[in-house]
Amino acid sequence: MKKIGILFGMENTFPQAFVERVNSKNVKGVTAEPVSIEMVQQGKATDYAVIIDRISQDVPFYRAMLKNAAICGTAVINNPFWWSADEKFFNNSLAMSVGVPVPKTVLLPSKERPDDTTEKSFRNLKMMDWDSILEYVGSYPVWMKPHSGGGWKSVYKINNRQELFAAYDETGQLVMMLQEGIEFDQYFRCYALDKGKYLHIMPYEPRNPHHLRYVQDAPPTDPKLLATMQDYLVRLNEGLGYDFNTVEFAVKDGIPYAIDFCNPAPDAELSSVGQANFDWIVENAANMAIEKALAHKDGQMNLTWGNFVKKSLGTPAPSQASATQQPKAKKSTPTKKTKTAKVAKAKKSAKVLEIDTTPVKETLSGAAATKAKKTLLGAIGKGSASKKDDLKQIKGVGPKLEKILNDFGIYNFEQVSKMKAKEYDLVDSLLSAFKGRGKRDDWAGQAKKLK
Repeated sequence: MKKIGILFGMENTFPQAFVERVNSKNVKGVTAEPVSIEMVQQGKATDYAVIIDRISQDVPFYRAMLKNAAICGTAVINNPFWWSADEKFFNNSLAMSVGVPVPKTVLLPSKERPDDTTEKSFRNLKMMDWDSILEYVGSYPVWMKPHSGGGWKSVYKINNRQELFAAYDETGQLVMMLQEGIEFDQYFRCYALDKGKYLHIMPYEPRNPHHLRYVQDAPPTDPKLLATMQDYLVRLNEGLGYDFNTVEFAVKDGIPYAIDFCNPAPDAELSSVGQANFDWIVENAANMAIEKALAHKDGQMNLTWGNFVKKSLGTPAPSQASATQQPKAKKSTPTKKTKTAKVAKAKKSAKVLEIDTTPVKETLSGAAATKAKKTLLGAIGKGSASKKDDLKQIKGVGPKLEKILNDFGIYNFEQVSKMKAKEYDLVDSLLSAFKGRGKRDDWAGQAKKLK
């Protein structure tokens, strides 16, 4: 039996609804319950294949327990090691590296020295050039907020220089950021599950009282803007490696700026998000957890890691044996062939730490799109809408992408199993978002096993 547990604190609605939704699906060999903790013994596995973490950011004991569970094989959502290391200023830098717009932001040292430090601890730090900082960030209003943390704690809207220093004086030992203020036309808060497999974009008004921020009966969102935000959501969450996250976008002049996207235990209370958004997060969090439980493998690491970490670890360090015990090779004059090989190897190594910033390919429309669909179905065959398969069983395909594929005429595993490089490119040419997933996740290989 694969057990799914949820670890929570003061929440009243989401945890119970999540447990009930998982169990109501009656998936063979899968059950859900609130996590129960007794003695935490080092190196001893828990009974859970999956744990949804909603509280460890506030309870250090839980965070340590989850790391122990993860190293023993539990799929902890979100990854407790990465969550411990991550913070919002780094998030902005990563967003820039993957081509997602963010407000101009500067990191500020804490106003008060940390405990057990003296002025000698800061001999490398120059006095802050406030004029240059303000010139970079831009005109008022600007925002001052902690570089790490959440919950709108210690967040200040700054309208002038006097307010800037008054706010800074209140921050104590917090490391703060000073950030450009985006005077937005629209604002959205977005759920992103399984690194962007499941996406839900919600109109949001952060200036309203908390219980009125999720906008009801909002007008339709421009399709181009919607597609851009979907693309940015995937880029950010694949880079960070979060399975359960929210991202906020402030839209100015048609450009969505990522404002806040390090929320690995986001609000999901019914009274806050509203019934429709609550139903979505309960349903899709349940689906994701079940998928993780079914994919869980005993005796190995089952955590999710982002592209930033995976690419940083792309080249293993040489072992001590190879560095100290191998006999030295005789020197020889390199030939043209060996020089070429070394250059190629060096280029490959140089790319290890790069984040994928491949531009989104142009999306076809009109006659060109019709021709591409015809060519695609000519290669993989026509599917049966009346006997369609559940394409969401393919990793990388969520409800929205399944609907898009159905609209293209792709309904069955048999069709997907015939896709090769040319067919993946044709699919990408028709998509406004989610480009590159087919090849990346080997849809054809997965479909062959599912059909």
